[in-house]
Amino acid sequence: MKLKGEVAAVTGAGSGIGAAIAREFALEGAAVVLLDAKLDAAQGVVAEITKAGGRAQCWAMNVTRQAEVEAAATAAEAAMGPLSIWVNCAGVSRILPFLECTEATWDLMLDVNLKGAFFCCQAAVRRMLPRKRGAIINLSSQSGKVGASAYAAYCASKFGVIGLTQSLAQEFAAQGIRVNAICPGIVPTPMWEQQTVDYARKRGMKPEEVRPYLLSKIPLGRVCEPREVARMAVFLAGDGAAYVTGQAINLTGGAVMD
Repeated sequence: MKLKGEVAAVTGAGSGIGAAIAREFALEGAAVVLLDAKLDAAQGVVAEITKAGGRAQCWAMNVTRQAEVEAAATAAEAAMGPLSIWVNCAGVSRILPFLECTEATWDLMLDVNLKGAFFCCQAAVRRMLPRKRGAIINLSSQSGKVGASAYAAYCASKFGVIGLTQSLAQEFAAQGIRVNAICPGIVPTPMWEQQTVDYARKRGMKPEEVRPYLLSKIPLGRVCEPREVARMAVFLAGDGAAYVTGQAINLTGGAVMD
């Protein structure tokens, strides 16, 4: 087991990529702290993990509220032990033309995707510094590497996540804290499925034409599965990545190589 004895917090852990990471961490021996604004969803994943013999608990937490982040981190450590891994997976996304992007939509993207990561990274670093050991993993996106039309707010937030990752990696390397980002391409999650109609409108196609079109743009010819993101998170959290920090690793099937 690659993460035996570790305590890992995962935000956005009630569904999609966050849930996949929580499950995979548990399989690798970590005690998992699931943090999600939707407590019912997180409780369902906790039930799966504990039924399989893993150790997990969940707390309701809105990543855009610093007091909630700090309170959940404190409660989690009291219940589960010192946090050694923190994964920022909570996120929102919206495809819409730039001139239709309202201030409210812009603020939502930046608040959840970037400010939320900032608050959570602060909570993680505060708890890891006294032990001079820890791994933080931020979920960015291929849209944090290459801008896409009708995606301005999301791209801005995910480019920001990479900048945050690199800055923290520089600042805290000497204190034994590694910080990396994962940049997935298309991942079939509930969030992505909800955007299929918007993507079809953006490209002037029918919703059923979206998936074949996207596959045609990916050299490996398929989308990235949630568990593949989770396996990369396991690697970055474990000893095998002891010399890896400040990286933004693509999981795009070759669609993005920079």
